[in-house]
Amino acid sequence: MKYVYEFIGTFFLVLTVGMVIVGPDAAPPGFAPLAIGTVFAVMIFDRGYYSGGHLNPAVSLAVAVRGKIPYSTMVIYWVAQIVAGAVAAYLVLWLKGANAEIPTVDLNAVMMQALVAEFLFTFALCFMVLNVATAKGTANNSFYGWAIGFTVLAGAYAVGTISGGAFNPAVAVGLTVMNISSWVNIWIYLVAQLLAAVVAAFVFKAANPEDK
Repeated sequence: MKYVYEFIGTFFLVLTVGMVIVGPDAAPPGFAPLAIGTVFAVMIFDRGYYSGGHLNPAVSLAVAVRGKIPYSTMVIYWVAQIVAGAVAAYLVLWLKGANAEIPTVDLNAVMMQALVAEFLFTFALCFMVLNVATAKGTANNSFYGWAIGFTVLAGAYAVGTISGGAFNPAVAVGLTVMNISSWVNIWIYLVAQLLAAVVAAFVFKAANPEDK
């Protein structure tokens, strides 16, 4: 059932991303990150107690490297999250109609900047998750969902105009399915995000050697 929860949460995250940025009825400038950060927090609160509320393959990788879930579980999480992202993206295109205005992110023009931007804020997101949702010192806290959601919100405002502000391979797949980004450039998202997840996990483990 936890895999279904990961699918549902990731689905609504990517659906919200698409609905607020695609089409002439997209959210006014500056408001899209608010919706995205809020739905991320809400979905984490809704399902975090059961599945961990990762909703992000990079987060699942960080949690696996940190040692809180087995890699076999991580792989199934990845499948659920990526499929959810693709399904949500296709639904956005259907709901918005064939003539929807599609914003584009030209990663070719800012390849190195996009790599760095996605790495930095995916690291911040994964490191936040490890500290507020897996650490002994913050066990049973009531703020973890908002802390994680606001990290995505801050990242979207900070570097969204550079990289699109995905910080999540499932969102990257969704952006690509919606033709916001090109399939040729999806490696930029995946390399930056997965590398950031591994680095975040090792930094956490180095800073908290007693927290197994």
